[in-house]
Amino acid sequence: MRAFGFISVVVTIVSMSGLARAADWASVIMYHRFGEDQYTSTNIRIDQFKEHIQELQNGQYTVLPLNEIVDRLAKGENLPDRTVALTIDDAYSSVYEVAWPMLRAANLPFTVFVAVEGVDKQFPGYMTWDQIRELRDAGVHIGHHTYSHGHLPLMSSEEIEANINLASERYQAELGFVPAIFAYPYGEYGNDVKAVIRKIGFKAAFGQQSGVFYSGHDRLELPRFAMSENYGGIGRFRLAANALPLRVKDVTPSDNVLTRNPPNFGFTIAESYGNLNGLSCFSSNQTGGAVPIEKIGDARIELRLATAFKPGRGRINCTLLGPDRRWRWFGSLFYIPK
Repeated sequence: MRAFGFISVVVTIVSMSGLARAADWASVIMYHRFGEDQYTSTNIRIDQFKEHIQELQNGQYTVLPLNEIVDRLAKGENLPDRTVALTIDDAYSSVYEVAWPMLRAANLPFTVFVAVEGVDKQFPGYMTWDQIRELRDAGVHIGHHTYSHGHLPLMSSEEIEANINLASERYQAELGFVPAIFAYPYGEYGNDVKAVIRKIGFKAAFGQQSGVFYSGHDRLELPRFAMSENYGGIGRFRLAANALPLRVKDVTPSDNVLTRNPPNFGFTIAESYGNLNGLSCFSSNQTGGAVPIEKIGDARIELRLATAFKPGRGRINCTLLGPDRRWRWFGSLFYIPK
C-alpha cells in the first residue's frame, strides 16, 4: 500500500486467540534535531535514533503517515494495534541531512512541521525551501507550525491568526498548498489559542503532552511523545510505541493556561478499568515520586498539588498498567504565565 510516496509499513498483529487485533488509537512520536549534540534538550543521538528505527522494523508495529491516521480515526475506522506515526518539529537541517536518509532507507513515513520564519530567513541550522520541496516531492508530509514559532498563549487572538495566516501564505507560495494539520510551538496552547485554530479550520492540532491519540479525543489537543537525548532511550521509546490510551473526560482545569497555580487538577475515567487503584500520576513541579491521588466515587480522580509550577511549562502524567504489560497513558501540559 503506497501512501504519500512511501510504502506504509504494515504488520498484522495476532492476539493470543489468533485473531488480528484492531484499535482506535495510535502513538505519535515527536523529534526535533538529530545528531546535534550541543542541543541536548531537543536532540536525539544518532545511535538512539537507529535503535528506534530498528524497533519499528521488528515486526510488531504499523507505521503510517500522520495525516492518514487523523483521517481514518475521524471516519471512525479502526487501525492495527501498535500503530505509530513519526513527526519532526521546526525543520532543522539535520532532518534533511541525518533523519531523512535513515527513514528513507527504512521506508518509514513521517511528518515535518515547518516553522516558516527560520526557513524564510535562513536562520543557522534550518532547511531551505528547496530541501523541503525535495522532501515533499518524495512523499514526506508537511505540517503547519506558524510563522514565528512564538509562544502563542502570550499573543492576542488577532496576533495568532495573523502569524498563522502569514505562514499559510508562504506555504502556498513555496509548496503549493497550506497544511491542514497543525502543531503548537513548544506544545503550548489554551482555550483562546484553540479558538483561533478552530476558526481557521485545521483538521487536527498536536501538542507536546505525552499520551495516546484515540478516537473521540479532542482533535485540537492531540498528544505526542517527545524524544530527546535524556528521554529517548530505547526503553522509553518502547513504552511510548506500545502505549494504550487512558480515556478521560471532564478534565479540570478546563484551560491549559493556568490562572490558578497550583491548579486543582482532576479528571473522570471514561471507560471501565479493573485495576484503577494502580493509577499513578507524576507532576513536573514535584519531586520524590507520585502525587497523592484522591478517588471520588468509582471514576473521578483528583490530585492535590502542594507546590506551584514555575513560570513557563508544567506537566502532569498519569499512567495505569494495561494488558500485556503495556501502559495506559494520559498527560497534560500547562502554560504558566509569569
